[in-house]
Amino acid sequence: MLLRLTTRRLAARPRISPAVFTRPIFNLLLCKPEQANKSSSQPTLLLTQDDLFHPFSKSPFPPVRARGEAIQNLAPCPVCASSHEHDHAHTKAQPRLVKFECPECGWPTHCSEAHWKEDIEHQKYCRRLREANEDDHDLRSGRELHEFKLPEPQGYEETISFANWDVFWYTRGFSSMDTERSRRHASKLLTYPVTIGGALHQHSPLTSSNQRVTPEGSRSLAALRSTLHVEPGAPETEEAAVGKPQVRIFILGARAESSLPPHVWQQLCLLFPSTHFHLFFIGPQVSLPKPPGTVQNPIPETKSDPKVTRTSDAQNEPSYLPNVYQPPTPAAIERHKRTRSSIERYGVPSYTVPYTPQLTITGMQANYADVHAQFQHTLDPYSDLYFMFSPGFGFPSLESVDDSGQPLLQIASPTEWGPVLPMLLASKCSVFVTGFSPADVERDVRSLSLAPGVAGEFEWVITPGPNTFGSEKWEIADFDPRVMVKTNWGIWAIRGKSRDIQQKDKIFSLFS
Repeated sequence: MLLRLTTRRLAARPRISPAVFTRPIFNLLLCKPEQANKSSSQPTLLLTQDDLFHPFSKSPFPPVRARGEAIQNLAPCPVCASSHEHDHAHTKAQPRLVKFECPECGWPTHCSEAHWKEDIEHQKYCRRLREANEDDHDLRSGRELHEFKLPEPQGYEETISFANWDVFWYTRGFSSMDTERSRRHASKLLTYPVTIGGALHQHSPLTSSNQRVTPEGSRSLAALRSTLHVEPGAPETEEAAVGKPQVRIFILGARAESSLPPHVWQQLCLLFPSTHFHLFFIGPQVSLPKPPGTVQNPIPETKSDPKVTRTSDAQNEPSYLPNVYQPPTPAAIERHKRTRSSIERYGVPSYTVPYTPQLTITGMQANYADVHAQFQHTLDPYSDLYFMFSPGFGFPSLESVDDSGQPLLQIASPTEWGPVLPMLLASKCSVFVTGFSPADVERDVRSLSLAPGVAGEFEWVITPGPNTFGSEKWEIADFDPRVMVKTNWGIWAIRGKSRDIQQKDKIFSLFS
């Protein structure tokens, strides 16, 4: 009888509509197959899978051709550069720029065909360049990108594994990743939200057993997980979020991550169904919404299944902003119907989007040091944390120099991270940092010992090492195609040092 009543109650329980969780705004989603058949505007297949390789100068897409021109105006010929290193010290000649496109990878790589044939080192990275070339053309090919079809909420009795990308996609219910190219596309799209989820989840691959989490880190993560998860044995449902504090994630120095559509960040919420997240994108390069009245082709809120029709309307624009030293500011994001201005609340250019009951997004185009005072008295290590994606602590500053005229590191620069890190450590909240390569992670970690107010004032939460959910797509530098990195390759975390307090009378009682 009890079993019948329980079954009857479960059958009568109203199911949650998927439309609550997936609200596409960037035209990165498609409708359901039956809805797609009814649509009058079907995507046009521009390139087939056996026709993805094109030299940059002959690409059918203007942005790709524009990027090739930008590389030709920036990148030096590697053969010329190596020969000039052995010239006399007072030689003023500079290496010639790349003008010749490699017929095997399609990138501008050398100043002439003769130098291309002479460079035996080129074959070491030519395959990666061709891979990146075909990936970029595949995104614009017009095919249905099933790898961007994001899944619905997880079943109550289904457990997500964070062992690696493949197991995560399988246990999370993603479409099958049949090719390595699909894996690269999906990992690049999801690396930011899943990196956060993989570090915070109770089933995280970062554990004390593999020496990635320290004893101090175990205590910090246990405090966060007590808020992120329900009590053992209780179901992870939306109803369990009632009465729990909001979890605030401050993403500092945000750039590309601030331009992701909200439905991508919603995947983070689906890993923690009983938690309400408030994401704060803070940095001078945060993307702000387009002004009111400039929305193009708004997508109705009734569409629930995410698919991809086109990558972006910007693919028809021939302009391209090269990435030289500092990544360019992403373009303005599409304006959601719930977007509202927050400049009166925070005093800086900002917006807030209450996307779903489980997700609120706020973007502020300002340095964190300018807005820290609005949060410092409410910060709680049990419900607040910081994330910095490739902040560049160890890179030289473009704005600050020391007494000898040498550039300061960004972690010590008063106009960059110098005043910020001491504020974060004082809050005792965990600070998670990623890097785009082993050298980048090592450079940032070494810089901690050189920063005033940071050296000796922190404890390790997660030791430096690879990030299971880093992007698998190679990112190529415009100023030198030989420079290749992967977004969020590594991860580590610190927090402000805790100091135990003892009563004075107990200390002196030992000598009595």
